[in-house]
Amino acid sequence: MGETKKNTYSKGEMFGYLTGMFGQNLVYQVIAAGLVSVYLGSVLYIPAAAVSAIIFIARIWDAVNDPMMGTIVDRTHTKWGKCRPYLIIFPAIIGAMTILCFMNGIYTNPGASKVLIVAWAAVSYIVWGMLFTVCDIPLWGITSLMTDDQNDRAKIIGLARVAAGIGGIGTVVSFVPDAFAGMFKGKYDAMVKAGEITQQMANNEIKKASWIFTVVVLTVIATILFEIAGLVTRERVPGDAEDKRGIIDNFKIMWNCKPFRQILISGVLRSPLQLLMILAMPLLLYYYTDFNLMENAMKYDGGMRIVKIGIIGLAVFVPQFVAMAITPNLVKKFENKKLYNFYSVVGAVPYLLLFVAYKVSGGNLLPWVWIIVTALCIGLAAASMGGINVMQSIMIADCVDYEEYHKGYRPDGVFFSGQSFLTKLSGGIAALIQGVVYTIVKFSGENLDNINFRLAQGEHFYQLDGGKYAAAMFFLISIPIAIGMLLSALPIKNYAMTDSEHAQMLEKLVERRNSAEAD
Repeated sequence: MGETKKNTYSKGEMFGYLTGMFGQNLVYQVIAAGLVSVYLGSVLYIPAAAVSAIIFIARIWDAVNDPMMGTIVDRTHTKWGKCRPYLIIFPAIIGAMTILCFMNGIYTNPGASKVLIVAWAAVSYIVWGMLFTVCDIPLWGITSLMTDDQNDRAKIIGLARVAAGIGGIGTVVSFVPDAFAGMFKGKYDAMVKAGEITQQMANNEIKKASWIFTVVVLTVIATILFEIAGLVTRERVPGDAEDKRGIIDNFKIMWNCKPFRQILISGVLRSPLQLLMILAMPLLLYYYTDFNLMENAMKYDGGMRIVKIGIIGLAVFVPQFVAMAITPNLVKKFENKKLYNFYSVVGAVPYLLLFVAYKVSGGNLLPWVWIIVTALCIGLAAASMGGINVMQSIMIADCVDYEEYHKGYRPDGVFFSGQSFLTKLSGGIAALIQGVVYTIVKFSGENLDNINFRLAQGEHFYQLDGGKYAAAMFFLISIPIAIGMLLSALPIKNYAMTDSEHAQMLEKLVERRNSAEAD
């Protein structure tokens, strides 16, 4: 085992990889928490049904695109390896495309074509998703190539999840734009005075310009950090000398590998879990700040609203990081499938309690006692999310070993494309659920424009139209997720690979590699 330990990453390499992971997820949050969760619906006022359709279609395309990219990665053989070339070349391209996604109708005059705005949103988002996949699969796949030591691999995957979670700071893209509104206010106020546009239109254009400025700054920083992963990492575990498998072959490999198939099915059933991250920022923006952080955060509750927002925000993210950090150590003590299903089943409870708390409070969760109850529920729920994400990555990496042991090749790219596919498909299904609920309560399109204007005039979101919009949000981050978490435990109940079986496989694989090197 001492000889195996030498064939692993250095501390500097690990730090560089984690920096790149942070940068990648910063970019991801600009799109997920910014474009998808807020910008398309609440700034461009694209109808919720259209936004959901765009996201869902993009995710269905990813069902084909991700395995295709996994196939390409597994057939890549360069002096840099099979994952690193993509991590070196594509971060800057992804950064440019991220900015283009927001440059949609820079000035929306009354005669602007909604069709063109929706078309731009659809095409740019789908292209962005394809480009992101080009780096996402290699970024996770390289973890199984940087070391052949099981503990070191679990460690870096766990830390990668933490780095990815910290990258969630990119969700500030939803809050920061209001801070820059003053940069653009003069121009549009002058247009209002001249009678060229209404005050409602001016508010919309100021918000849009502030968003674009914020996105450019965050994306440039994120892209520089993202690039570091490709520059500092090294691939040590040898892949196939020549891989001639096509995409159909790889689909068969994915489905025929029983433990991997069980993880895929479980992940699809857990799709509503993505609603928490989709709705976290809109919930904070609307329910706690009436869609204007800068004006309202210190205005209510004797100036303590900002503290309450901070507590809820920390509850969304900090427990995730803690769970991600400790899960690799828990893996050493507990069976993978038991830990995975613990996070699934026990994690469903706090999600369910969120809606119970909302109903019991009469729809007003703003008093301190309910802030504490809400934070506890969200914190426990977020911890289960962080833990299960780490378990999924660890178990997929184990499936790569499983396939190499039984079939003689390592489908790193293809299997980690499955993880990318699960994340994206889950987001698509979650967005579809959100779109249906938002359409039913009419939290969409022109009505959302009117809602935002009413909030700007001093009305409160939690009371608006009998509280039906707030109820819709709390329903979405509670009931569907709880059901999905419970269902996701079923495919893993009889998981096809025990920890002891995997340990034996890995030991024999290391012996094979050492023997091949000696020859």
